[in-house]
Amino acid sequence: MPRNFIRRYTPDAEKVRNHKHLQFLGSHLHAYDLWHLNRESVAKGFAVGFFWALVPIPMQMIFASISAILWRANLPISFALVWITNPLTIVPVFYLLYLLGSWMIGADAMDLPADVSIDWFRAVLSEIWLPLVIGSLTGAVIAGFIGYYGIHLLWRLHVVKRWKQSRLRLKNRHSASKRPSVKR
Repeated sequence: MPRNFIRRYTPDAEKVRNHKHLQFLGSHLHAYDLWHLNRESVAKGFAVGFFWALVPIPMQMIFASISAILWRANLPISFALVWITNPLTIVPVFYLLYLLGSWMIGADAMDLPADVSIDWFRAVLSEIWLPLVIGSLTGAVIAGFIGYYGIHLLWRLHVVKRWKQSRLRLKNRHSASKRPSVKR
């Protein structure tokens, strides 16, 4: 996996552990898996981040961080992946999840207006909350599973590829050393 790329964009673990606003977490932030880039902690980080990104609640990052601490998932990855649903993507993502929920319960789906606003959302919340919750939780669970098992698969493929490259280099070195030298 691209460890150097991930490390470049993640905060320093010591700075986070010593941050004055995070002292209430005590020693929980000192767990090795929260900061280390190994297959299991990264896979859990993707599962947690993808799950909470698709749950339509405010302060998803806090829930993702608490879940990462509880499940010993990579904290920076969990935290960052919540931003899949950001101000640019939140309306289409949650509308698709609402459509999924409407389909699951057999309800007629409401069309998305051209001008989506907080006022519109408040006005229709009583009609859309059930399909939105059902679709969001279904999508969140599926995304969490895909994130977890997808990272395990990608990590394994990467390791196998590196192993084959290493074996090929070793074989080429070995065959080059067995060639007879030509004297002129």
